[in-house]
Amino acid sequence: MSASFAHFMLLAVALVLVAFAASLPPAAAEDTILGHKCGMPAAGNNASSDAYRSNLNALAAILVAGARANGSAAGAVGAAAAPDAAYGVALCRGDFTGDACARGLGDALASAVNDSESAFGCGRQLRDVTLFYDRYQLRFSGADFLSGDGDTPKWAGNNTNFVKPADAARRFDGLVSELVNKIADIAAGRPDRYATGRSRFQEQGLTLYGLVQCTVDMPPERCRACLDGLISAFPATFPSGQHGGRILVPRCTVRYETDDTFFNTANLSVDLHKPKPSKSWLWATIPVVSVSLLAASFLLYRWIKIRRKRELARLELFRLSIAVKSVINLWRMEEGNSGFSLYDFSQMKGATNGFSIENKLGQGGFGAVYKGLLPDGLEIAVKRLAPCSSQGLLEFKNEIQLIAKLQHRNLVKLLGCCIEGEHEKILVYEYMANKSLDLIIFDSKKGLSLDWPKRLNIIDGISQGLLYLHIHSRPCVVHRDLKASNILLDNEMNPKISDFGMARIFSSSVAESNTTRIVGTHGYIAPEYASDGVCSVKSDVFSFGVLLLEIISGTMTTGSYRYDGKLYKLIAYAWLLWKAGQWHELVDRCLLGNERYHFTMERYVHVALLCVQEGADDRPAMDEVVKMLSSGEGVVLPEPKKPAYFNVRPVGTEMSASCDMGISITLSR
Repeated sequence: MSASFAHFMLLAVALVLVAFAASLPPAAAEDTILGHKCGMPAAGNNASSDAYRSNLNALAAILVAGARANGSAAGAVGAAAAPDAAYGVALCRGDFTGDACARGLGDALASAVNDSESAFGCGRQLRDVTLFYDRYQLRFSGADFLSGDGDTPKWAGNNTNFVKPADAARRFDGLVSELVNKIADIAAGRPDRYATGRSRFQEQGLTLYGLVQCTVDMPPERCRACLDGLISAFPATFPSGQHGGRILVPRCTVRYETDDTFFNTANLSVDLHKPKPSKSWLWATIPVVSVSLLAASFLLYRWIKIRRKRELARLELFRLSIAVKSVINLWRMEEGNSGFSLYDFSQMKGATNGFSIENKLGQGGFGAVYKGLLPDGLEIAVKRLAPCSSQGLLEFKNEIQLIAKLQHRNLVKLLGCCIEGEHEKILVYEYMANKSLDLIIFDSKKGLSLDWPKRLNIIDGISQGLLYLHIHSRPCVVHRDLKASNILLDNEMNPKISDFGMARIFSSSVAESNTTRIVGTHGYIAPEYASDGVCSVKSDVFSFGVLLLEIISGTMTTGSYRYDGKLYKLIAYAWLLWKAGQWHELVDRCLLGNERYHFTMERYVHVALLCVQEGADDRPAMDEVVKMLSSGEGVVLPEPKKPAYFNVRPVGTEMSASCDMGISITLSR
């Protein structure tokens, strides 16, 4: 055979191997070669002979196919003992199988015979080649090595870390020997001839991982013998205490490492020297369980209590809803001459542009208020109560029950209502163009529009409205929430008292009553009502006195005012100025400078201080208040006593004025 023909055949075989490897799916990762061994061809044998190359090509296909199916394969092609026969074995690590294994072996075989000057330095010496990779290894040869022990050639790798001191290293070596021998026993008896394990070297906090494997064609005893040969070589191969090492031969392998999971640990064959659980967990668990049980019991108790409270609230809502419907039915019968209308929800939705944010006038304690426009051009204020609020429903019922009895030019007129299903409860009022008094009186710029005559008109209107509620209406009504935000102003700045949801009805024979539920707004509530629940017309008189001081001064009752180095509430501050003859310092700065109103301003401050006295019996009734406000210079008024809430501000601390804060308190009896 000519040299050119031999070269042609060599190239053909290489192309076939390359094409075969390329047909396989890609491997999981490119493995780097650990080492290789090249044997010398036997005398007279030509590694590049056509027959040997053909047999080697067929052998490669057998090894790759067998490794794909079983993880390892061994075989021979050609007549036994013939000079052109090819023998080979391939082994993939037990967790690197299937197509990935076949791909790696195919690439390795293609690399080995790719050209005559192989990258491994074997050149033409293809009669005996062994390749060791991290996850697979193979050997092919022109000599029959399959019948032997398969323990040559050998490759060993070391780890550079060591266990110290020497006695600890010896104990570590014993642990390594114990682990690899146990998993070797298991591997020899398994069909796949593969086993892994783990052990703890608790002395130095190390975890030891081990792996052993043989080709699947080896009988158990032969596999164990191959592994024993590698394990027995450990002392001579690895220094004492070495953290890791491996010895590879074509048909079996042994490896161990510390803290390096170099294989898939999902199915460990052996797990030695597990840390014993400390009993300290028991002492830690007991208090945790106890606390958890107590917390669970408390949460269960709270849940039962909340659920019961909700059930009672639903029952109360149902009862109130029935009461409201009864009142509505009564109105339906009297609608012809009452001036009170029953509206559909669609009318309210259309009038307020779908309760849009642009139409919203404000937010009350139990619902939002919107501006509306009816088809006939009438402007209205629509109060939409929050759903599922028993207190809101109680207010709703209270207002529609009072409307027939309360008709006065200084009370906001309730035009009607709307009730839709279980949730929609709406009150419809006449629209007040200038909104509420607080938006003007407490604004430094808007307050300039309220000169003293206009403020006198507002004060007079409020006093006339309260006089009607306390004396001229039947029965007597105590508003209980008189404040600047509940005084609405029409186009001509005439005041009207609004929001009768908290009002309380008294019979003519009863001057006062006790209640377990305190309603009202911080800063306006009378002291006897706040502390003892005693409600009477004098409660409204107190609120009127506070409101009168706010209108005169243009400041909030909830603010803090400095006098003689200390801070006081508005009513205490006003009384101190009065006692010092400095009452004019209380008056809004925009009102000063007109001597014509000097006496009237002084008289109104005087009356306000009489209204906010601590004792309810010391306060005048509303008919007396109206007379005092309209009295001339010849009428002498009694000196006001020390007001309520005198010492409520700590000395030397600054507190800013705040907005009204509605409160609802339940007193224990």
